Amino acid sequence: MSLKVKPGTGWDETWARCRQVAPEAFEADRALNLVAGEWVPMGAPGTHSSPVDGTSIPGPARVDRDEAMQAVSHAVAEHKTWCEVDLDERKAKVSEALDGLTTHRDLLALLLVWEIGKPWRLACADVDRAIDGVRWYVEEIDRQLTAPDGSQRHALPGPVSNIASWNYPMSVQVHAELVQTLAGNAVIAKTPSQGGFHCLTLAHAILRRAGLPVTLVSGVGSELGDILIRGEGIGALAFVGGRANGRKAAVSLADTGRRHILEQEGLNAWGIWNFSDWEGLAGHLKKGFEYAKQRCTAYPRYVVQRELFDQFLATYLPVVGKIAFGHPLAVEADHDPLPDLDFGPVIHAFKAADLAVRLNEAITKGGVPLVRRSVEEGRFTEGQHVSAYAAPTCVLNPPSNWSLHHAEPFGPLDSIVLVDTEAELLAAMNASNGCLVASIATDDAEFAARVAEELAAFKVGINKPRSRGDREEVFGGKGASWKGAFVGGDLLVQAVTYGPEGEQERLYGNFPSYSLYPAA
Repeated sequence: MSLKVKPGTGWDETWARCRQVAPEAFEADRALNLVAGEWVPMGAPGTHSSPVDGTSIPGPARVDRDEAMQAVSHAVAEHKTWCEVDLDERKAKVSEALDGLTTHRDLLALLLVWEIGKPWRLACADVDRAIDGVRWYVEEIDRQLTAPDGSQRHALPGPVSNIASWNYPMSVQVHAELVQTLAGNAVIAKTPSQGGFHCLTLAHAILRRAGLPVTLVSGVGSELGDILIRGEGIGALAFVGGRANGRKAAVSLADTGRRHILEQEGLNAWGIWNFSDWEGLAGHLKKGFEYAKQRCTAYPRYVVQRELFDQFLATYLPVVGKIAFGHPLAVEADHDPLPDLDFGPVIHAFKAADLAVRLNEAITKGGVPLVRRSVEEGRFTEGQHVSAYAAPTCVLNPPSNWSLHHAEPFGPLDSIVLVDTEAELLAAMNASNGCLVASIATDDAEFAARVAEELAAFKVGINKPRSRGDREEVFGGKGASWKGAFVGGDLLVQAVTYGPEGEQERLYGNFPSYSLYPAA
């Protein structure tokens, strides 16, 4: 079977469409930075390789510290004006931005494919979740800004600073920014260094045209972190990333008293005990491989009752053997639809190489290689560069001194731990000092209820996976997986506004002085 990139979806065509749709934000060789309402050529443009096939694409134009300070100052000034804008006008402008995002939904999704390797279906879902999610807030914001005593919640004293991961630029970062502006705040955001910067540039061009107070800069996190976290006048920090950078952000925030939402990694696990619905579990296992498990709610660890291992294996191996991966835009004929893959590449070649090293490390230290599919099994164009691709792999009983025994791989590398007692199951599922989600597969409802209480996970699913959620359901984490305010629905609005108590208001979340403070 000979495959080729579907006509009309190539990078050159995608870039040309960006320049046509938002000429103010894109030059021939770079995306610009958005400061003080203007798209400016500040920062040195870099080079970047698409993980899809190694195609060279313009990298982010990275600003220096002085330029970042200038951007923060402009955002602070803009916040003072925006927080006085009437709510009805804010709703109208956010709705206009949503209409613009809807118009250019396919182009935004195509950028996600090229920049971070999302298959087409998942890229479209990322954009759609951002749009649909914020429309719900537009409908609910009047109620959400009304305190129980009838008084109105109001914007923070300064803009919200957003530092997010590369994997969900629209449904996490842009979604959050739109809710922040709807609630009366200006926002400043940094593009992730690993990808998503062009999608964010196009999205912010649409937001700016609608009159929203958004600032967007690119830069190296280690150089700009303090400015975007501790910068004078910033009202809050919304951070999504790994624990190492999250710890640095928390330390930087320690003496500021500043509002913060720090979403960090955790090793999410499925526990399987006294269980029989293997057909149902198979569907969850397949869906779990979406986007190569490059998401904060992925399940890379399975903790299995030893006497059920043969039945688990009979379910798991056929699922993993049929996982489809490859070039997200490769088709056989021009008229063919884009392939419905489980995943494309991982974020870059260094990540793919690292996953191979981590697998070999586990095996060398005594783990059993249970699944080791080959990249050659993927769906690729002829002669395609495939260094950023990683095939599904799995190791059985990795040793406790494995570098990923307590950490998430953020890729299609699973591990299985066999246990004989309930205590062992709990210890194995709680290996990472807190996580966002966990699940228990069992026929014993009493066992499920008992174990769920002991898991260091914020959300626990019984015979089903859990997800981030972004509307009615609260989302947060336990232990080192989360710091600061919890979000979701009303709580997301509360996190970026003040109520009658002002700065003394206690938010629902993980804070140094109290733990899991109950919502009012």
